[in-house]
Amino acid sequence: MLNGEHHEIDDGTDLARVLTDAGLPERGIAVAVDGEVVPRASWAQYVPAEGARLEVLTAVQGG
Repeated sequence: MLNGEHHEIDDGTDLARVLTDAGLPERGIAVAVDGEVVPRASWAQYVPAEGARLEVLTAVQGG
């Protein structure tokens, strides 16, 4: 699940590739997998488990 929508990914696909394939930007976002934030430095090595719930949050500036 990616932001509440079902997405199929190949086994062994790392988080960085999941985000790229979903068309998400490299900067200005944070990612949580099953409620735990995954540091950006770990995205290329982090492989989500089957059935994982990914939430992508976008930074918003305002005042």
